[in-house]
Amino acid sequence: MNPIRRALQTEMEMRLKPQKVLLLFGARRVGKTVLVEHIMRDFSGKTLLLNGESMDTIRLLEDRSTSNYRQLFTGIDLLCIDEAQHIPGIGMKLKLIIDEVAGLRVIATGSSSFELLNMAGEPLVGRSTQFLLTPFSIRELVDGTSRIEYMQQMEHRIVYGHYPELESIENEKLKQEYLNDVVDAYLLRDILAFDGLKHAQKMHDLLRLVSFQTGSEVSLDELGSQLSLSRNTVERYLDLLQKAFVLFRIGGFSRNLRKEVSKSSKWFFYDTGIRNAVIRDYRPYRLRPDAERGALWENYFVSDRLKRSHNQRLGGNFYFWRTYDQQEIDLIEEQDGMLTAIEMKSGSKRPSVPKAFAKAYPDAVFSVLNADNFMDFV
Repeated sequence: MNPIRRALQTEMEMRLKPQKVLLLFGARRVGKTVLVEHIMRDFSGKTLLLNGESMDTIRLLEDRSTSNYRQLFTGIDLLCIDEAQHIPGIGMKLKLIIDEVAGLRVIATGSSSFELLNMAGEPLVGRSTQFLLTPFSIRELVDGTSRIEYMQQMEHRIVYGHYPELESIENEKLKQEYLNDVVDAYLLRDILAFDGLKHAQKMHDLLRLVSFQTGSEVSLDELGSQLSLSRNTVERYLDLLQKAFVLFRIGGFSRNLRKEVSKSSKWFFYDTGIRNAVIRDYRPYRLRPDAERGALWENYFVSDRLKRSHNQRLGGNFYFWRTYDQQEIDLIEEQDGMLTAIEMKSGSKRPSVPKAFAKAYPDAVFSVLNADNFMDFV
């Protein structure tokens, strides 16, 4: 099949300017290297790609001097450094490179924001733009194949997710092995390598507990009790899972209406295939209980709205909404002061807007995303 063009390619190409660095983050295996290679292929100037995991690259950049970097990169129009977080002092080195080599543009990728951003963030203030690459969005798949083909595969994709390499794997057993390997050998390895984290089993158990609470409010105290961990440790582990792009959090929305719940959180997976791999559950979507189908459906589309926001550089904030008397809305999107409320139903139901929400936020747009109209939301 033809490669699916990533939505971020256009956004990044628009921002490729001399003396600027584009920082591309994303979990392992989501296609960062392929995206960079496509940008380099379409770029009209001279390009150079370095692998940050290679000792040759580390030695090449070790001498942090103007003379070394001018000798290496003069005449290069676009320098790309893959997995740049492995290079010691990468932030200061990138700053010196773009300050001293005229006309140079730089793209640096990293699998974990806690490493690359910590090292590159401060030295590159005012010199860099950040991007997040996720597994495929629904829109990318539809544009890269066809709407009909996507519709035929949607329930399968809810189970197996949108990791790019799955597009070339047809055998379900091999897909399961691939996803299991991504979880065990890549995602968790990156997290456990950070800051000498030792409790691999606790991290995996935490992910399992969150998997079973997808779409539900999560109590950190309850998680800590089940795992025999302190609340602070649970908080730290969840923060690492966010920074490794495994999970993301949405909080409760409130503008101080007394009945609104605002201190709770829901946790979602960036990819439902990873969620199912964590608990090794690849049952077909239709064979799952109604509650689990609803939770998977909600995660699938909440994550897609987040991908849409990243891919289109929309910004904004994401919340859920609930009152203490159990009126609720799955997703609230806040952008430029405007509210969009989306209720997500896996069937064809069209519930009306909760009365308390309509009264408190009369200018908000309320919509129901369901099996009939979800394409309008991607």
